[in-house]
Amino acid sequence: MNDKPIYVTEPYLPPLDEFIPYLEQIWASKKLTNNGPMHQQLEAALRDYLGVPEIALFNNGTIALLTALQALRISGEVITTPFSFVATGHSLLWNGITPVFVDIDPQTFNLDPEKIEAAITPRTTAIMPVHCYGNPCDAAAIQEIADTYNLKVIYDAAHAFGVEDEGGSILRHGDLSAISFHATKVFNTFEGGAIVCPDAKTKRHIDNLKNFGIVNETTVVASGINGKMSEINAAFGLLQLKHIDCAIRRREEVDRLYRRNLEGIKGIRLPDFQAQTVSNYAYFPVRVSHDYAVSRDELYERLREHDVYARRYFYPLISDHAVYRGAESRSPSPLSHAHSAADEVICLPISASLSAHQVEFICQVVKEHGYGVSYG
Repeated sequence: MNDKPIYVTEPYLPPLDEFIPYLEQIWASKKLTNNGPMHQQLEAALRDYLGVPEIALFNNGTIALLTALQALRISGEVITTPFSFVATGHSLLWNGITPVFVDIDPQTFNLDPEKIEAAITPRTTAIMPVHCYGNPCDAAAIQEIADTYNLKVIYDAAHAFGVEDEGGSILRHGDLSAISFHATKVFNTFEGGAIVCPDAKTKRHIDNLKNFGIVNETTVVASGINGKMSEINAAFGLLQLKHIDCAIRRREEVDRLYRRNLEGIKGIRLPDFQAQTVSNYAYFPVRVSHDYAVSRDELYERLREHDVYARRYFYPLISDHAVYRGAESRSPSPLSHAHSAADEVICLPISASLSAHQVEFICQVVKEHGYGVSYG
């Protein structure tokens, strides 16, 4: 039995004494928010680290996604994936937009470009794909469709911090990309997020929108929102950035350990994300097929009995939640691959602090139940 609970992720926290000097600077400046010095430093540091033109920080990834839709004046219908966290769909509903759910590719878990075109109607204004688990979408195919039908593309890139394809950062794709810096993410600022922008003009517009639409003391140009990141969150991000490469390397080691220990187990399919040239190892999803001795849900429960808190990301589908019962596109049949993924995928714990012993323990539980043997 494991000596303590193992959760699907654990935030990386640098040594506390390294954070104190940042706090002292904030206390000395008395600037706590509103584009303070820490905020400005983090934007510059992230722009350089990620290799993107411009970046606008937010208090969380969901508000970033909401604001990205506002910035591009998206309305009507938006084609998106049902296989994601509910914030993807909720950002559309909050903007009065109708989500149109399209099936995923069973290998990548991302929106299937071949299914997009048939879902386009005269009311379609945009496509919102998700780089699921940080695995890059087929951006070229999606952009070709968008160009043909004059649609905007907004990426929910919540999982995609630091991920690259052959052309560089995948955050460069589309008109805008929204990232999450939530505590569960590879790079976190406790709570936080950002929008990657193509140019300074777009960033200025987004910066206005995240500050109530305020341009100056007497001028409000849009019905914006309060999406500003605080100085404390930004300061923590600056410290995290010093440690992020080490944290990702450690996650890569965990990924390799899983692959070595789980390879060849009947009914367990390991992730094979070939489109990325640089990964952030944000998640370790496996598919539990009918060839495995127990169902995915039974494995989920057996792991919990051993204090291993894996997660069924993403179950149920966004389209299956009651709040989306009015969506015409929620019918199960056209979303068959998404439903299969929702029924079969389980994300095993992965974090920079997960030890080799813990990984081997988790794999042993998976192996034993795969052989139909009780492990305890």
